[in-house]
Amino acid sequence: MAGVTMTHDPHWPSAASLVHDHPVADRRNVGLLGVFTYTTSVTTRSWHNTPDAIREALERYSTWSYSDGLDLAETMALVDYGDVFDPDGAEGSERVATAVARFDVDLAMGLVLGGDNAATWHALHGLAGPALKDWGLITLDAHLDLRDGESNGSPVRQLLEAGLDGRHVVQIGLADFSNSPFYAARARDAGITVVSRDEMRAHAIEDVVARALAIAGASGRHVYVDVDMDAADRSVVPGCPGAAPGGLSADEMRRFVRTVTADARVRVMDITEIDVGRDSDDQRTVRLAALLILEALAGVRRRPS
Repeated sequence: MAGVTMTHDPHWPSAASLVHDHPVADRRNVGLLGVFTYTTSVTTRSWHNTPDAIREALERYSTWSYSDGLDLAETMALVDYGDVFDPDGAEGSERVATAVARFDVDLAMGLVLGGDNAATWHALHGLAGPALKDWGLITLDAHLDLRDGESNGSPVRQLLEAGLDGRHVVQIGLADFSNSPFYAARARDAGITVVSRDEMRAHAIEDVVARALAIAGASGRHVYVDVDMDAADRSVVPGCPGAAPGGLSADEMRRFVRTVTADARVRVMDITEIDVGRDSDDQRTVRLAALLILEALAGVRRRPS
């Protein structure tokens, strides 16, 4: 099914038409950057380029948001800044920092496409630099990502050690049997706010997001949002090595993204933990990631003018 050809219909423009190589006047521009990290992953990954696969999957969607009654093509644009070459290699962090520095100052938000979760460390550290203490972080993730070493299991710990204040970190969607008491204690000691998957489901997503933004964005902080696809149920994201049964539905994932990106404090969001080589024939993992891009645009569109 992945190779099914789309017919051309001039009355059904695809979401790929939102992508431009420069900011578009009179639109809210959202930057798009590929940071394809995979070589330091705890789980061996394939070499298939995930950001390119997500870009291609935009062809499967239109620009019309039925629930909001608006056409994203009238007000929004995705500005593609390309990919960072070998972000895992020597001086990879410097290459990512150089890439995010090219984001136009008038962008409404940036979108980073991983790669594994190491992309979160590279992107936020490169973006904030010495001002990391002035940022907050929200993760939607089954894991705490506080491991020792440098891998896709360590980005939150690395950011804390670089100056991120744990009191302004909120981790949502933590799964049972996917973490350890050692790292749970590390999160507690750092002052991190943890919202388990069950706790998240006990409340409206909108309320969970509002609480997270109040903590991460306190005192005027910029907020970085990490959407780790392993927060979703494995049936929804077979191309995510760390996903397990019992995770969030695709609808819960998209509602979270549209809600959190509607807040102007959110400056950058990433989508991580997809291995194209493991995805199903119908590309359901990649297609969900592409849908989340559009949900993010719809969220930004909801921001006050």
